[in-house]
Amino acid sequence: MVVSIVHLISRMFLLHADNYYNRKERMKRQKQEKNNLTSVHSNSKFTFFKDVYDVVRLIPKGRVSTYGAIAEYLSAKSSARMVGWAMNASHTVKPKVPAHRVVNRNGMLTGKHHFKTPSLMEALLKKENIHVVNDTIVDFDKKFWDPSKNLNDNF
Repeated sequence: MVVSIVHLISRMFLLHADNYYNRKERMKRQKQEKNNLTSVHSNSKFTFFKDVYDVVRLIPKGRVSTYGAIAEYLSAKSSARMVGWAMNASHTVKPKVPAHRVVNRNGMLTGKHHFKTPSLMEALLKKENIHVVNDTIVDFDKKFWDPSKNLNDNF
């Protein structure tokens, strides 16, 4: 009985230590990946983020596009999440990027928490006569701007 309790406690300790080590390694990897994205973004003229910003700057006032539509236009259909990362990093980019015009595929303001205040994205859309109810764009299908249909040339 004593051996099994000691064995159980040592096993629990090893599992906890292993989880701690994995969590620490995972955080380290995530930090390195973020640094790599930042350095690529800031050092290279021709990056995915720059292409995203160029497309977003072409979205007309009063219209919105989606992360997926922008990714598809840039021939990176499965990279909608990277478009989101680009939007999150766009707040310090010059010239300005109208990140408030990019929403999820259902017209929801999923990126609103990455603005200075959670209500800023909605306020900027309202200035452009885009109505939002419960963090979702009203008449999203009429306000949707698809770069693949509205732009002739590919990046």
